[in-house]
Amino acid sequence: MRKVALPEEVLVDVFGHYDENLKAIEKDLGVRVSARGTEVIVQGDPDKEALAANLIDQLVGVVRGGYALKRGDVEIAARLLRDNRSAVLHEFFAAGRLRATNGRYVTPKSLNQKLYLDAIRDNDLVIAIGPAGTGKTYLAVAAAVSHLSEKKVERIILCRPAVEAGEKLGFLPGDMAEKVDPYFRPLYDALYHLLDRDRANAQMERGAIEIAPLAFMRGRTLNNSFVILDEAQNTTSEQMKMFLTRLGANSKAVITGDITQVDLPPGRTSGLIEAQAVVAAVPGIRFVYFDESDVVRHHLVQSIIKAYEAYRNGRKPEPAVAPARPRRRGPSRRGARPSVDPAKRD
Repeated sequence: MRKVALPEEVLVDVFGHYDENLKAIEKDLGVRVSARGTEVIVQGDPDKEALAANLIDQLVGVVRGGYALKRGDVEIAARLLRDNRSAVLHEFFAAGRLRATNGRYVTPKSLNQKLYLDAIRDNDLVIAIGPAGTGKTYLAVAAAVSHLSEKKVERIILCRPAVEAGEKLGFLPGDMAEKVDPYFRPLYDALYHLLDRDRANAQMERGAIEIAPLAFMRGRTLNNSFVILDEAQNTTSEQMKMFLTRLGANSKAVITGDITQVDLPPGRTSGLIEAQAVVAAVPGIRFVYFDESDVVRHHLVQSIIKAYEAYRNGRKPEPAVAPARPRRRGPSRRGARPSVDPAKRD
């Protein structure tokens, strides 16, 4: 059993609404947590007790540092300390968050996400590779919006190859913008979440935010821009080389992709896969890799990614154990009304 004393002024913030943060610690770390006044008592496995006590103690420092804990922050903090016992939560939450727009901050949800944002800040070209749901695209758009709002760049350019994901869409009606619109929907979603829809559309109308299919990038020099190439696993070798050589003065580029979901025709080499071997040693280019532990979507996504990885590697996925279904209880026999044949009713 371990006891952690908390200053009275941080109790509400650390405990959470109806002690939701303490309940999250119990669930994530497998310990029993109870509060008596300003003291928190942790019971369980000695190693888990130590981890939980460290987590609570560091949460006090985070709150005292001026950071307001939000829903989900405790789960993120617990995961960080499980992965790295020497992690400093104050540095992660207070110093690691990104100011995307006025009054809106984006906080990384894993250590790799923080390394990703740090890499974007410190390098002109970052290539992020990892499975779906790890925040590659959203964080890149958030960084781009931050650079634009702080006037570090004059425009954002969002780029994707127009490749169908395993099916042919056939003829798409409308002008060119309407034809490519479905391919860029994930980028629009991120923009509309970070900026309100009207503001984002106004920025696009005046050219501060540009949607550019990869096929139209040849011959351009992109100066004073923050450029994002999304779904880069679907670029060919030639397209990747073409994109990498578009970068102009005072510009940044972020390339994102999942090399396990290549939709190119058989026999075509993914430009993203090839780039890992070609430009890995070039100074100023930073690669950041994500895995299933960084997934921030539904909890099932992590399990799905692990199952597919096991299948590709020839391992048989462990069968899921279905929870026992509760046995239906009929009405109590005491005082129960006898059943009546409908035909015998008056």
